[in-house]
Amino acid sequence: MDSSLNARRRARELREVAEERVDVLVVGLGATGAGAALDAASRGLSVAAIDAHDLAFGTSRWSSKMIHGGLRYLAKGQVDVAYESAVERGILLRRTAPHLVRAHPYMLPLTSALSRRQAALVMAGYRLGDVLRAAARTPRRLLPGPARLNAARAHTLAPVLSGDGLRGALLSWDGRLVDDARLVVAIARTAAAHGARVLTRCRALRLSDQGATVRDELTGEELTVRARAVINATGVWAGSLDPEVRLRPSRGTHLVLRPGTLPGLIAGMHLPIPGESNRFALVLPQRDGRVYVGLTDEPVDGPVPDVPEAPEEDVRALLDVLNGVLETQVTREAVAGAYAGLRPLLAADGRTADLSRRHAVLLSGGGVVTVVGGKLTTYRRMAEDAVDRAVSSRNLPAGRSRTRKIPLVGAGTQPSGVPARLAERYGSEAGAVHELVKAYPEEVGLGITEGELMWSVAHEGALDEGDLLDRRTRIGLVREDRDRALATTRDVLDRTRHA
Repeated sequence: MDSSLNARRRARELREVAEERVDVLVVGLGATGAGAALDAASRGLSVAAIDAHDLAFGTSRWSSKMIHGGLRYLAKGQVDVAYESAVERGILLRRTAPHLVRAHPYMLPLTSALSRRQAALVMAGYRLGDVLRAAARTPRRLLPGPARLNAARAHTLAPVLSGDGLRGALLSWDGRLVDDARLVVAIARTAAAHGARVLTRCRALRLSDQGATVRDELTGEELTVRARAVINATGVWAGSLDPEVRLRPSRGTHLVLRPGTLPGLIAGMHLPIPGESNRFALVLPQRDGRVYVGLTDEPVDGPVPDVPEAPEEDVRALLDVLNGVLETQVTREAVAGAYAGLRPLLAADGRTADLSRRHAVLLSGGGVVTVVGGKLTTYRRMAEDAVDRAVSSRNLPAGRSRTRKIPLVGAGTQPSGVPARLAERYGSEAGAVHELVKAYPEEVGLGITEGELMWSVAHEGALDEGDLLDRRTRIGLVREDRDRALATTRDVLDRTRHA
């Protein structure tokens, strides 16, 4: 079946869903929800998957773009969580999304802020992480082992480091996403290729074990979606649909630094957070020249907003950590933008930074399956566990999960003769995208062209300028970039709709 998502397919499948009873209704189209739709559909079940907004509208697009092996969990003695992360990282690197997930080097500068004993402990952790890599059967050619670098080599990978007291660096490797939102789009399109009805702009108003009352946000029309099983995969919003679910959201803020702010930076960096044990800030250079700096871990009280704000105190705190290792200080003016995501952590006592990243699959008294907790790296396993629970609780006729071996859209053989940037973003579809780019080469921003926007409207389910600028591309992370691209983006939408 065709994997393309677009307005015409949405309208047709919304009519079909209103007239039928599906086996599984999935609410929420972040990584876990899209993953649950794929898992259920690939088992032969009929599936409808809905979201009030867009693919990857919530937490899934606000990550550090890392697919990590769980070193932090090893330090807390959570070996099972770390091993699960290593296994899922290997599946993405080797089988399901090698076009979107690749190994990337990360340096931990050895400065006066890190004692020799602490450095030895970190290196021991890196070596244990390499043991997990081997246990997860991820080949070293895909994920090299750790190493210690002298100061000269550290400066080659990160010329911006201050030389004062620099003893060298510890080098480790981990998985890195080209773009977290693009991963979700690939999962959702793969689910659609297996027959799932993937419906954005459909808000679940009420859930029960028999389905949901849904409002089409484009027309305001309400309809009933009947289902034999219901999976609530709405993340931090799960409690609004099932009051039995108690969460304690945690805010993770990232800065977006302007291109040229940290010149010559090749590797990512782990920077110790003063006063914290086993917590590090991340510095992540991007292909477009921007640099992301994160990640805070602060509790959030009160109502959960659709789009979280990054508060000024988070911005200042991250700048302080970054400037502690740099030769030239990064000013507030170099911060072009910031974003914040909310982690859906299970409620417990203590700081959110100390809460477990284990996921949980809950069955409410009303019969709705809810999946919460976890992290982006393990989305596939979370989805599998949620579908397993739905299948067993409702006696659905389905076998075991197949998603370990299902390549996501774009994971096939990459065409030759296409720009590296397109191959990195679109994988095996890069050739078709390149033809559109050659026909519509005008740049919108960050090297993104009109042709790519047209591809997103025709095949990736983009319905408006927010979908295009904020999720199919990341132009919208910086306000002035978004403003410059807005008129052209609207023009592309108008032309595509009337084509």
